[in-house]
Amino acid sequence: MSIRHGLLALLERGPRYGSQLRTEFESRTGSTWPLNVGQVYTTLGRLERDGMVRQGGEDGAGHTLYTITDDGRAELRAWFEKPVDRTSPARDELAIKLAMAVGAPSVDIRDVIQSQRRHTVRAMQDYTRLKAQALLAVESGGARERDDVAWLLVLEQLIFQTEAEARWLDHCESRLIRLSATARSAPDAQDVPASPAGPAAQDAPTPVAPSGADAARP
Repeated sequence: MSIRHGLLALLERGPRYGSQLRTEFESRTGSTWPLNVGQVYTTLGRLERDGMVRQGGEDGAGHTLYTITDDGRAELRAWFEKPVDRTSPARDELAIKLAMAVGAPSVDIRDVIQSQRRHTVRAMQDYTRLKAQALLAVESGGARERDDVAWLLVLEQLIFQTEAEARWLDHCESRLIRLSATARSAPDAQDVPASPAGPAAQDAPTPVAPSGADAARP
């Protein structure tokens, strides 16, 4: 998640101070990705170092205000125009967990899948309830309608993610069942003759076809 670009987007609307940026960021995203004030000011310091924001005086309460620069606006436009890179996906803890559970001693991967599925379904139900609340807020209108619409979009993305995760867990379970059935029906390794390969096979003597009485012998 690009916190720096999120802060730039908020600063494009006008000067802000640190805790104000944190409040507006969390309001826009429904606190899905909470920030602390220290994280905000650290990011602002880096943006200031890179020439994308500058300090622009204080408000009536003495808070230091930050404003976006032309370089910051150019960076923000480039961020909005460039697709999010999916060629190097972030590490997914669930995918790593299932990958490590395959063949792990004393671990039943089916239990892992079922436990995760229950959690995923509960999360999906929670997101769906929140979506209904967000829709009601958007339809009723109000001063925070922009934030409500933004939160609705975030919620719908989370719902799509959990739905996809639930389908993937079903697929994993079906895949394991098929592989288990295939393994049970396959012949034992000792019943399958090994085929010679490599240099040793090339040096082996060529068998001579039997003839005469030897050919007739069963």
